[in-house]
Amino acid sequence: MSAVPPLMNENMREPADWMVAVDDRILELVKEHGNLTPRAIDEFGGTSSDHASRRAGKLVKAGLLYRITRGLYGITDEGVAYLNEELDASNLPHPDDVDEFPPDEVDKV
Repeated sequence: MSAVPPLMNENMREPADWMVAVDDRILELVKEHGNLTPRAIDEFGGTSSDHASRRAGKLVKAGLLYRITRGLYGITDEGVAYLNEELDASNLPHPDDVDEFPPDEVDKV
């Protein structure tokens, strides 16, 4: 008797090829707890603060997080849509193709 593979759920999250598993965890933590620093992401069990900082930078460039000020991140509408399986992240810009970070939210005021 052979094992039958589980059916693919049509509503599964569609990460981009540049994304890693911890990116979902970072987005989930920011959505759940509100604006977070990399240290807080580490304390909530996401990943080390150094790794969280690097990944958050990529998520900002892709438009899934926004940087409120240096070292403090919030989730964008696109980030929430991705977590809710309403957005295919492969359609977002590749972070390595984005030259600059968007302006901090504080700078927009």
